[in-house]
Amino acid sequence: MSKVKYYYDPETLSYRPIAITNKKRISNFFLFFLTSFLFGLSTLLILLNTDWINTPAEISQKRALENYELQFDILNKKLTQIEAVVSHLEDRDNNLYRVYFEASSIPEEQRKAGFGGVNRYKDLEGYDNSELIINTAKRLDILSKQTVVQSRSLDEIERLAANKAELIEAIPSIQPIKNEDLTRMASGYGYRIDPFTKKRRFHYGMDFSAKKGTPIYATGNGIVQRADNRSSGYGRHIRIDHGFGYISLYGHLEKYNVRRGQKVKRGDIIGFVGNTGRSVGPHVHYEIFKDNKKINPLNFYYGNLSQKEFDALLTQSKLENQSMD
Repeated sequence: MSKVKYYYDPETLSYRPIAITNKKRISNFFLFFLTSFLFGLSTLLILLNTDWINTPAEISQKRALENYELQFDILNKKLTQIEAVVSHLEDRDNNLYRVYFEASSIPEEQRKAGFGGVNRYKDLEGYDNSELIINTAKRLDILSKQTVVQSRSLDEIERLAANKAELIEAIPSIQPIKNEDLTRMASGYGYRIDPFTKKRRFHYGMDFSAKKGTPIYATGNGIVQRADNRSSGYGRHIRIDHGFGYISLYGHLEKYNVRRGQKVKRGDIIGFVGNTGRSVGPHVHYEIFKDNKKINPLNFYYGNLSQKEFDALLTQSKLENQSMD
């Protein structure tokens, strides 16, 4: 039996039962049903827009997105490795190959320039991972451009080299002392401490320390211009004119193995390590002139050094230590 509800009648000062008609019952039922429906629908929409409830398709898509993010992360790490390799190649191109063939170096801003004008990545905007995708796309585009620029540069170098076999043979391109004969690479090109005055001065060559009597090799084809001790500070020294504006100098020798006017080829023994002239120990002081200007010999050791050996020499040459002359 349903409970009877009453209301207070102020006229009769008594409680009277509330009469509920069938129409009222039907109206209340539909109102309750509508309210329940709207509440359930709003709750469902809220749940569907949160991570609390995921459909199988959404779970699959989420896993796919996580996998894509992982693949992009791996791709970016590989891009970093490739960029390092390309950067090293560009450095050798500017500082070695293009120097040898007297070609102007390619500015870094030209090699790594972006793409102006129209937004190339507009279609990639508006996604949850747009920043990651756009950044990767930009790196790929810049790397592609660097590769194209480097390829064209090497094509130019190849054209320059086609008719310059004689130049290639003449350019001083090996160490004057073999690695296995070296005690150490004592000092490089640049400001160093003078061993006699203990003051900082510019050292225009590289000092290779070795035992007395160690063979010294011609670093390129040429003609012996001088083999004497009449140049201040160098002691017994040799100068080889390689042509094309290149001259190499070997100082502080113990004795000569060539004479003035003699033709030599790269790798010929021209003298032996000594300690003559302004020197504090057995070594050879090595210089390169280009058009009568002294330049860093470090840029000319491509002929007999591996990449590892060159990197080690580069590190040692940058140390601002005491020179040996």
